[in-house]
Amino acid sequence: MSTPATPKVGFVSLGCPKALVDSERILTQLRMEGYEVVPTYEDADVVVVNTCGFIDSAKAESLEVIGEALAENGRVIVTGCMGVEESAIRDVHPSVLAVTGPQQYEQVVTAVHEVVPPRRDHNPLIDLVPPQGIKLTPRHYAYLKISEGCNHRCSFCIIPSMRGDLVSRPIGDVLDEAQRLVKAGVKELLVISQDTSAYGVDLKYRTGFWNGQPVKTRMLELCEALSSMGVWVRMHYVYPYPNVDDIIPLMAEGKILPYLDIPFQHASPKVLKAMKRPAFEDRTLARIKKWREICPELTIRSTFIVGFPGETEEDFQYLLNWLTEAQLDRVGCFQYSPVEGAPANELEGAVPDDVKQDRWERFMAHQQAISAARLQLKVGQEIEVLIDEVDEQGAIGRSYADAPEIDGNVYVNREHDLKPGDKVWVRVTDADEYDLWAETL
Repeated sequence: MSTPATPKVGFVSLGCPKALVDSERILTQLRMEGYEVVPTYEDADVVVVNTCGFIDSAKAESLEVIGEALAENGRVIVTGCMGVEESAIRDVHPSVLAVTGPQQYEQVVTAVHEVVPPRRDHNPLIDLVPPQGIKLTPRHYAYLKISEGCNHRCSFCIIPSMRGDLVSRPIGDVLDEAQRLVKAGVKELLVISQDTSAYGVDLKYRTGFWNGQPVKTRMLELCEALSSMGVWVRMHYVYPYPNVDDIIPLMAEGKILPYLDIPFQHASPKVLKAMKRPAFEDRTLARIKKWREICPELTIRSTFIVGFPGETEEDFQYLLNWLTEAQLDRVGCFQYSPVEGAPANELEGAVPDDVKQDRWERFMAHQQAISAARLQLKVGQEIEVLIDEVDEQGAIGRSYADAPEIDGNVYVNREHDLKPGDKVWVRVTDADEYDLWAETL
């Protein structure tokens, strides 16, 4: 009697780290059921595409990847944020086998079962998946998603319509997952959600339990508990509510990384009001100054939108002046792009594309000078670096000030004995607008 073939699944994950966590959960379930995850279209019995639907360019990329998967394999299941617009997908690709929205893990797995049934001889109680699950990031860092959805209604964003209102994960579940990841060798936990500062609001900061101890479902207590695990803890998507002040001392004490990812989006009060952004007022600069007084090493990264409907040259100049005052370390900038279903589409004062491009270029040049000057201050300093890869030039890593994929690198040339996941102390020897060069101590 021949042994039944192992069912094989191909997987493409697009979009943000939150979508990556969704992909890891789906893959973990499929691996537990005996499916093999393969890296090529031709080896897969079915392909799952986890889409992004945040802006038009992301939707276009999602549709392109779906088309590629159909052409190369023919059997495709679609999930993720763009899945809430099933008709938009089927209008272009009517032959996809199933379409589900974000966080619908069970529906995705069920759809895979219908196309490629699992082996009946597989016993998940014996054929165990690794305890940390299946990770799509390198072994030494992992994203830790603490909630789904968002309670805000920013006028340019449709995430609440795709992912719903805020739903915080129980604190015990989050900390158990973090502990499993650390035991599996993870050296850096990147805390993510749509609104990390709001963690626990929906649960009224309910007290949960972890390792037999009561812990509140709240950002401060979460950070304190994570700090006990002996790894880097990096905070992403933090809105500057007053409770953020509470975690700055933890950064100053070295308990979590002195790093805040705050999506400011703009500085002009008029534009922020049109964006319906929460918790953004003129006193933000004063709070940044206070944070840096408490924790001088603090790195702040952010994203901004230029060319938002109604943005005038005066608003844009206000933003540039604000950047000069704020002295942010890491900054990304996008030109405003209408998103289907977003209230901002109805606003008056559309900014012409050539003006958007001009403002974007001026913004980037302005911030680049700030970033370069701030990095020059690091030359001569001794810093700890987490190594991500090693190539023919040497080792490439990141400092506490650098999140993977979005920030800069630290190049440690001629160091070939290091390996990914190593932590090493170095002295910074050079810097440009984005990256550092260093030598080991």
